Amino acid sequence: MITAQFAGKTVAESDSTVVVEGNHYFPSDSVKWEYFTKTEHATVCPWKGEASYYSISVDETSADNVAWQYQTPLTDAANIKDYVAFYPAVTVS
Repeated sequence: MITAQFAGKTVAESDSTVVVEGNHYFPSDSVKWEYFTKTEHATVCPWKGEASYYSISVDETSADNVAWQYQTPLTDAANIKDYVAFYPAVTVS
């Protein structure tokens, strides 16, 4: 089981992550969305497409734009559609 933790809480866990460029992408239904808020931030990858970002808040601790998701990925990244990855502020192990 791969888990993602932030501020002592498990914010995602799955046996079905997909590793892309060293990042574990978690299925959307394995993420505890009550800790996340969508932001206006976005980036574009030439082969994955446009990523949407989320900030996290657990108790008194928060981090901006710490998670991202490709909701409409390009063809080469279709396997991570709606999957979520995290920046190092979230510990994935």
